Amino acid sequence: MNYSDKVMEHFTNPQNVGEIENASGCGTVGNAVCGDIMRVYLDIDENNVIQDAKFKTFGCGAAIATSSMATVLVKGKTVQEALKVTNKAVMEALDGLPPVKVHCSLLAEEAIHAALWDYAEKNGIVIEGLEKPVSDISEHDHGRDDEDDE
Repeated sequence: MNYSDKVMEHFTNPQNVGEIENASGCGTVGNAVCGDIMRVYLDIDENNVIQDAKFKTFGCGAAIATSSMATVLVKGKTVQEALKVTNKAVMEALDGLPPVKVHCSLLAEEAIHAALWDYAEKNGIVIEGLEKPVSDISEHDHGRDDEDDE
């Protein structure tokens, strides 16, 4: 499989690996079809800005690379900005993924959303535009070509 240099860099030297103790939000998602499991931790301050993001992923190189890139993309962003970090944004930041590995970027997007959902539930707030995440992305219809809200 041909992976971009950025995918290889984030696989061999992933950023933000680990856990955040007492995280503001933590989300775990998986894909029963491929066996990948991704957990994302977010530290969100009182201004709804993501101060830190970490991940733990059990999966292939593409799953690790997309986890790494997703955490890079949300750090320093507001909750609302982080919600706009889509699987397409993750793939673009990695200079693309082979078609058979696109599901890894969906996993990264859903893990961010799951962590944001956890944050919202812990704080009794509603994050506009955030839908309840699924724990297994193979159950989710990710028809991403239907709309782009930007």
